[in-house]
Amino acid sequence: MSSQTAGVLQLLVLITALALAHRPLGDYMAKVYSSERHYRPERWIYRIVGADPAAGMRWPAYLRAVLAFSAVSVLLLYLIQRVQGSLPGSLGFSSIDPDQAFNTAMSFVTNTNWQSYYGEQAMGHVVQTGGLAVQNFVSAAVGMAVAVALVRGFSRSRTGELGNFWTDLVRGTIRILLPISVIGAVVLVSCGAIQNFSGIHEVGQFLGGPQEWNGGAVASQEAIKELGTNGGGYFNANSAHPFENPTPLSNLFEIFLILLIPFALTRTFGRMVGSPKQGYAILGAMAVIWIGFTALMMWTEFAHRGPAFDMAGGAMEGKETRFGIAGSSLFAVATTLTSTGAVNSFHSSYTGFGGGITMLGMQLGEIAPGGVGSGLYGMLIMAVIAVFVAGLMVGRTPEYLGKKIGTRQIKLAACYILVTPALVLGFTAVALALPTPADSMTNTGAHGFSEILYAYTSGANNNGSAFAGLDADTPWFNTTIGIAMALGRFLPMVFVLALAGSLAEQRPVPVTAGTLRTDKPLYAGLLVGTVTTVTGLTYFPALALGPLAEGLAS
Repeated sequence: MSSQTAGVLQLLVLITALALAHRPLGDYMAKVYSSERHYRPERWIYRIVGADPAAGMRWPAYLRAVLAFSAVSVLLLYLIQRVQGSLPGSLGFSSIDPDQAFNTAMSFVTNTNWQSYYGEQAMGHVVQTGGLAVQNFVSAAVGMAVAVALVRGFSRSRTGELGNFWTDLVRGTIRILLPISVIGAVVLVSCGAIQNFSGIHEVGQFLGGPQEWNGGAVASQEAIKELGTNGGGYFNANSAHPFENPTPLSNLFEIFLILLIPFALTRTFGRMVGSPKQGYAILGAMAVIWIGFTALMMWTEFAHRGPAFDMAGGAMEGKETRFGIAGSSLFAVATTLTSTGAVNSFHSSYTGFGGGITMLGMQLGEIAPGGVGSGLYGMLIMAVIAVFVAGLMVGRTPEYLGKKIGTRQIKLAACYILVTPALVLGFTAVALALPTPADSMTNTGAHGFSEILYAYTSGANNNGSAFAGLDADTPWFNTTIGIAMALGRFLPMVFVLALAGSLAEQRPVPVTAGTLRTDKPLYAGLLVGTVTTVTGLTYFPALALGPLAEGLAS
């Protein structure tokens, strides 16, 4: 069997598994967020935080709860890192420096999971399990809560209430993320991933010196790392490390976990707005982009030929021989079209066009299918833009799901899509204009430019993957990427929740003969075109200076 055929078969198996899980998981999540019943453990949590689960929140109150919870999470995670040297289970590691502790705290709370440190050489068991793994759960649950709030904005009328943030946060964690993660951890352990709390031990000699490894609760963190589209790992090699991702089977299973909830949330959306066909339209747009990017990535990586590549079996630099080009390409597209950031290969070693595909996936807004929660609300923002564009074409006031899309709604949607490009391009320009950040670049020319562009693209879009080759563990990059992660996470949430509130206050608009049908393939095609045109072209000049220039020169 050829490598190309194996890649196509892996893709077909993945699509089949996602299709089988789509309806039951989507329906289950719709019930979770619509239920009026509170389980006993959930009521205990509400008492601890002093929340009234029955109290409805308007969008300013919902936003304040999101920001307050996230701010406290940043502070606690920062403090745990700063006192690591005094904690049990630290494995002898010292406390984390202030700039790196800030960067890491902001990274995991914003669901970015960017790592400018070597996990196996910096973080002990307490920080990994009590700090980072906890944020893997709750940061994902925050994104899901905001997405559900926006869905309620479309489904409710003549009320400004979007639900209760604390209820959505707790239910998302306990009823959805936790049980699936337990199953996922068991599967990964059965595939060979480690799960222990062992200390540092020598495993042999390497290049004349001792080789040491430490253990950890790797399988459990790996499961929520992928399921919650987080990305941070125990080891610097991330999902290329055999302790985290031992076999081709575990590799395909991890890709499945990455895509599972983001794709299933489209079913949840359709159920909650009372029209599953609307969910299928959003799903169709996401699937077209994802399959297109996957096919393009495989083509660019398999087509890169030459004597050295032929001897190596293809463009294998930076890729694991256990997974090959197909398994690496599938993982790379899945992780950059979502906000996962986990890697099983190093994107800096991809072909020029291949590296550009990983960047463009993030720059589209990670909406195909996107992060847990963030992908759905990002695509719904683009759906609002799409109906506005359609309305301009036919000279009619745009409507979506029975809600008029007026001046206020378009301004909020426009602000949403402008935030991350401003952060990415602004920080990249400043970093390249100053002398010190450029010293961190391993390469010069187009590839060196791509290193910095990728770093800020990853941070501002809350992805967390790295292009490799860039020394990001400096005060400049730790601070600026930390700021980009915070603004890229929470500023869009402001506009999403404000939009949800304005929609929930409206009266429903009756469907007429002139209403654009947004549950048809024609609209899904319009949505794909809007995504690629509005967001993709924003970055074209920057991409032309980096990966496109490199790809054309090779």
